[in-house]
Amino acid sequence: MVSRRQLLKDSAAEALALWASSRSLKAQAAGNARLTDKVLVVDGGGANVVAFSGGEGFVLVDSGAPKSGDKVMAALSGFASGSKVQTLFNTHYHLDQTGNNEMFAAAGAKIIAHDRTRQWMSTDYWVPAEDRYENARPKAARPTETFLTTGSLKAGEEQIDYGYLTLAHTSGDIYVLFKNTNVLAVGDVASPLRDPALDWFTGAWIGGRVDSMDILLKLANDQTKIVPAYGPVMTKAEFKAERDLMDEVRERLFKQVREGDGPKDMLEEGVLKGLARTWKDPEKFLYDACKGLWGHNDKIGPNVV
Repeated sequence: MVSRRQLLKDSAAEALALWASSRSLKAQAAGNARLTDKVLVVDGGGANVVAFSGGEGFVLVDSGAPKSGDKVMAALSGFASGSKVQTLFNTHYHLDQTGNNEMFAAAGAKIIAHDRTRQWMSTDYWVPAEDRYENARPKAARPTETFLTTGSLKAGEEQIDYGYLTLAHTSGDIYVLFKNTNVLAVGDVASPLRDPALDWFTGAWIGGRVDSMDILLKLANDQTKIVPAYGPVMTKAEFKAERDLMDEVRERLFKQVREGDGPKDMLEEGVLKGLARTWKDPEKFLYDACKGLWGHNDKIGPNVV
């Protein structure tokens, strides 16, 4: 007899498979997309830049990949001419989300991010996967205003709430919710097309990712438009399907780590088989996930030393 839990997992997997197959070609060719009369998703060199036009100026979520600034500005001018960027949020520290910070800061925008994003952007650090150091970003690129838990601001009549997502993709992830227009920007805490990424060396891990996805689900309703850092805009149902899949992966990895398996063992044993999505680089994902799990071994189970 099939358990209720298994039925729920199977239905979530089927939903994600249908959604991914129907949208992948569309997403690969996606450019700028108007979500409401005030919100535009701009192609920032492959990454999504969310732009809200509040009358007195723009509020952006992420600034796009390096050298895409002129393209972003052209899209903004076509959306609401004469407006400049007043406020820029960074969902995390990665260069493809912060690549045009200097340009917008030089034009007078304040940059809001979690304090850990500021810390990662302000110091040299080692990138284990690439065996190299990443230099600190120029001062002009760094956030000018930081927070630790939550915050809010007004842009015209729009209520904008933002908050911390604990150890989901990096150690400084945030969401930005445009409450009145019902648009939720979630950065790389959603990965509808790319492999879910875990910056384990910052403390990110798969348990933190699932917990953060639960926070986002509580903020959304069935009409919310959820914007990831890459890929198509998602519905709440699509986002929940990804969350349920990640929770299934988390359970499988917990079991394998308790057995003492490493990433290659897990890959050979098929720990990612039978899921509604495939990974472009499953060994890298498993390596990063395992490193994160070992860093949070106290949460895995009582028989882990």
